[in-house]
Amino acid sequence: MTAAVLESVDQPLVVDEITIHPPRAGEVLVRVASCGVCHSDLSVIDGGFPAPLPVVLGHEATGVVEEVGEGVHSVVPGDHVVLTPLPSCGACYFCLRGLPTLCEAHSSALFTSTMPDGTSPLERDGSLIYRGLATAAFAEYAVMAEAAVVKVGEDVDLGVACVLGCAVQTGVGAVLNTAKVEEGATVAVLGAGGIGISVTQGAVVAGASTIVVVEPDAARREAALGFGATHVLDPGTDDVVAASPDLTSVGFDYVFETAGRASLIEQGIAAVRVGGTVVCVGAPPIDQGISIPGVVGFTSTEKRLIGCLLGTSNSRYEIPRLISLWQAGRIDLDSMVTGRFPLQKANDAVAAARSLQGLRTVIDMGD
Repeated sequence: MTAAVLESVDQPLVVDEITIHPPRAGEVLVRVASCGVCHSDLSVIDGGFPAPLPVVLGHEATGVVEEVGEGVHSVVPGDHVVLTPLPSCGACYFCLRGLPTLCEAHSSALFTSTMPDGTSPLERDGSLIYRGLATAAFAEYAVMAEAAVVKVGEDVDLGVACVLGCAVQTGVGAVLNTAKVEEGATVAVLGAGGIGISVTQGAVVAGASTIVVVEPDAARREAALGFGATHVLDPGTDDVVAASPDLTSVGFDYVFETAGRASLIEQGIAAVRVGGTVVCVGAPPIDQGISIPGVVGFTSTEKRLIGCLLGTSNSRYEIPRLISLWQAGRIDLDSMVTGRFPLQKANDAVAAARSLQGLRTVIDMGD
């Protein structure tokens, strides 16, 4: 099959022919339809998130089941599916405690770039190619664990629904599952890329009364208003911390950092109200850290700082729920896809995503 392979950090992807092995017991071979380009993919390409090489990236995808391995019963060839990089086994310590993205059976694959057993279904000329971010969907086909494919109706547009795999599942889930934002709450969203817009939409679904999106790009600020933001701020000219009590009287109930910058987490801690919650949704480079000066002030005001991985989502539940919200007109997926490229132009897609063109760039695999 054809795939876009990252051979070296900070170098263009190489679109090449590689071999993909057939599905084993409990696995599914999917013919990929579309795959979004996520900030996490860029972080691997740029070296901010280390991964073994060579690797096929892409983890926000849809497709059609081509073949199933022994013991697979939830899907059959021809089924339309959304892929998820962090499935839940439903039975381990973490899954049983409502933390499905920390699943003992599957979560390690996101960081090892292999299947959970340490193998990869990909190779070229007998040499292993890694399965990036637990999916490897910048390719014509992908092998997934059965739990990592979620069947959807044939009426679902796979070219749009791919954004459910990461951006929307992460952003809406961060609001509804991780933070559990209550109706009437006040929310600030730091960043208005695909994740930030998804958080914004999640805040609308949750019934937040004030949704302030902070974004340096004017076009993205304008887009955020269309997705439900009540206010937008330009961090180049507006003091976000000073604006917090002006817009909310006491400070934001919730602040979501979505751009993957550690400095914005610190800003969120300053902007959130006493007893409020800062949610770390973005993925900063691995060498970035945060500082909390006067930590006694943080603890004595009972502010909370919490992590978020894929919106704390159980994808078998979350993806159908999001599709229902989309079909009911309560969230907008179509407007999130602002650029499309064929697989042969994967590097153009990466460049578009890196330059912050639009909200979500999608690679379409074609027939």
